[in-house]
Amino acid sequence: MTDLASPQEAAEAADPALAAKTDRAAWLAMMDRLGEDAGYFISLGSRHWAFFVDESPILLVTFERIEAIMARPGQMPLGHELARTKGWSHLCLIADGDTWYRDKRVYGYMDRLVDEAFFEDFDTVVFMGAGMEGYAAAAYSVAAPGCTVLAINPRATLDPAIAGWDGRARKARRLDFNSRYGYAPHMLEGARQAFVLYDPTMREDAMHAALFHDSHVLQLRLPRLGGRVDWALDHMQLFKPLVDAAVDGRLNRTSFARLWRARRNFGPYLRQLLTELEAGGRTALQIRLCRNVTERLNAPRFRKRLADLLADEVRWQPS
Repeated sequence: MTDLASPQEAAEAADPALAAKTDRAAWLAMMDRLGEDAGYFISLGSRHWAFFVDESPILLVTFERIEAIMARPGQMPLGHELARTKGWSHLCLIADGDTWYRDKRVYGYMDRLVDEAFFEDFDTVVFMGAGMEGYAAAAYSVAAPGCTVLAINPRATLDPAIAGWDGRARKARRLDFNSRYGYAPHMLEGARQAFVLYDPTMREDAMHAALFHDSHVLQLRLPRLGGRVDWALDHMQLFKPLVDAAVDGRLNRTSFARLWRARRNFGPYLRQLLTELEAGGRTALQIRLCRNVTERLNAPRFRKRLADLLADEVRWQPS
């Protein structure tokens, strides 16, 4: 058999780091071409980029990581996919790694948008991000007074003087969170409405969420997701209806509760709920849960657990 691999392909196969570098170069070239056609794609130093598509008076602003974008089908930002289906404009601030968007070039870019009255050209502006990007969405929302913010598992700050109880992202704690666009809860003051989505069973996430406590901030709890709120929302296909509701001004506790009912069909949530009931020895509730799930879904674990529970009930009945 003839080896048809080119010298470049052979080198990439032998060196995964070279393959990753080549993939990134190809992705950057693709984004450059798209930016020329639709708006712009510019670098903000060596670890950040801005991608803008101008389509309509509704603007979705997302904060995303290059590695997450490149792992998606089509290698486009999640925000681009959400905006494209609605014909919205989209601005994506992209980070390479755990930068927390603490970079003077990012500050300068946002300052330019403010000076140019960029956000004033749009009737509706929604900022969105998760985790590190949730922090950035809240922190940079101050540039667009009157906007709406969807912050998923956001950090308020990593300044050890304020959040020393959060032992995660230790390297990032050395970054400056006290200068411009620093403390995320304060940067939300100009927003029309902000929504903080978090898993209350995750101690650090819940403590960060508690720091976002102004009257225009609505906290929405999504328990039993193991802190993977953005991953769960993606798999439950809830990002689109959440953003739609935020754009239309329909997002509130009631509308969110209706969307959150999707957890009834979400395996990781149901398994965690069963685990908690098992740990608490709550047999009657386990039976109710297992019956409900097996009547609606193909769930072998719940079917087996239900059979075991019912067998135990029969075994312990008096003869």
